[in-house]
Amino acid sequence: MMKTVYNDFLSSPIPEQSLVREVNLVREKSREAENEIRALSLDERLLIIKKLKEVLYEKRYQILNTIQKESFKSSTDILTSEVYGPIDFLDFVLKNAKKSLQDQKVPTPIALMGKKSFIYYEPLGTALSIVPWNYPFFNPIIHAATSFVCGNATIIKPSEVTPMKGLLEEVLSEAGFKNNWVQIVYGDGLVGKALIDTYPDKIFFVGSVETGKKVMSQASQNLIPLELELGGKDPMIVFEDANIKRATSGALWGGLTASGQSCTSVERLMIQESIYDQFKKMLIEKAERISIGANSDIGPMVTDFQTQIVKEHLEDALAKGAKLLTGHSWDRKSREVPPLILEGVTKEMTVYGEETFGPIIPIFKFRDEREALEMANDSDYGLSASIWSRDIEKCKRIARNIKTGNISINNVMLTEGNANLPFGGCKLSGFGRFKGLAGFHSFSMSKSVLIDKNSDLIESHWYPYNQDKHNLFKKMITALYSGNIWGVLKALIFSIKLEKYSQRILK
Repeated sequence: MMKTVYNDFLSSPIPEQSLVREVNLVREKSREAENEIRALSLDERLLIIKKLKEVLYEKRYQILNTIQKESFKSSTDILTSEVYGPIDFLDFVLKNAKKSLQDQKVPTPIALMGKKSFIYYEPLGTALSIVPWNYPFFNPIIHAATSFVCGNATIIKPSEVTPMKGLLEEVLSEAGFKNNWVQIVYGDGLVGKALIDTYPDKIFFVGSVETGKKVMSQASQNLIPLELELGGKDPMIVFEDANIKRATSGALWGGLTASGQSCTSVERLMIQESIYDQFKKMLIEKAERISIGANSDIGPMVTDFQTQIVKEHLEDALAKGAKLLTGHSWDRKSREVPPLILEGVTKEMTVYGEETFGPIIPIFKFRDEREALEMANDSDYGLSASIWSRDIEKCKRIARNIKTGNISINNVMLTEGNANLPFGGCKLSGFGRFKGLAGFHSFSMSKSVLIDKNSDLIESHWYPYNQDKHNLFKKMITALYSGNIWGVLKALIFSIKLEKYSQRILK
């Protein structure tokens, strides 16, 4: 276990020599593991993933209890997201890895007649995943499983806040992973910084925007490719024809699940003005019935520092004129934070633009579709959004115009619930995609391959050049892009003439 002092990449000095030696040893082991894993067939890797799925199911209550002990989240939150979620994802891997990772034959243009073109998906080498404290089991499992099935060794640096020491190692070992195939390296930001300097083949970072910028800056020094899944300020748009009873319940779950400590939490609730008062009344009534506690609706906040951020956002908003509609009993200290619904939030308030990552739900009203879209896009973030209306065509139209990576229609926070859908954001929410078929390719290196016959023929575009060859090329290109079927046939004829002429002038 690596003992360090600093809490994040923002203030970390150059790592001490002993730490450098330790992480270099981790990297050496991963290089050895790369060869072992690459030697396994995809079927052999999938057998291990199948066993991992079985182990997660067998140990589901142990996993739940360990996560709850460190994160304090509601047991039902953990059961649905951190227990069921990874099992369901592994099921997706088992069903889809082969078709996603198999060699892909692609078309070859007429000018390259007689050749065949393929895309191979090959291992990267070693993937480094730096994962956060809010979903401390789900993220490491899906990263490790995808990376492994793609043929990589994996290094995982969990958050020091929720390390769950030994749990990941236990389930991976029981599933048949060898020690060095997936290495869990404990510690804080200084450890993460040192791991990046071991030159992994790719970095996957899930966390805050500020830390993500530092990871990207450090990775850029050695051109290490990376994918970033960062924060969000997700809008929920409710139109007047929406089912208010359903939408109010969806808004509360979307804003409060994991005590709001989810990157796709509802952080901006926008309601059409014609139903605003009715919606607000029902929302408040339901919010006041939300219970707090480990075995209740929402659990306590995971950390004191995140509780402090919630307090700062709340007090800043109230000082600048916002009105608190629920949660008046909170003492501004306890981690058991009740639902905090805010009205009258303006752009001058911190809570308007910055991610809160807590159980605050600011509510806004809008007039029409145009204003709703403008409000939804008025953010530096672009991770997720939800749209609620009986008019599905309108929802689809708005979905195409919101600058975000994920959209749920008449539901909330649900795109990440489908392992078939890629997950990731845009703008300050990061780039790259985990999960879905795209997730396999994120953990692979695509290699373009063109195969030709081993013949005596010389390519027509090889030397020597002369005016006759130049004119034949011009005629072929003109015919090929003439826009009709006869042009394509003419292009084929000119291509054959080019081929014959190219062989003849070499004699």
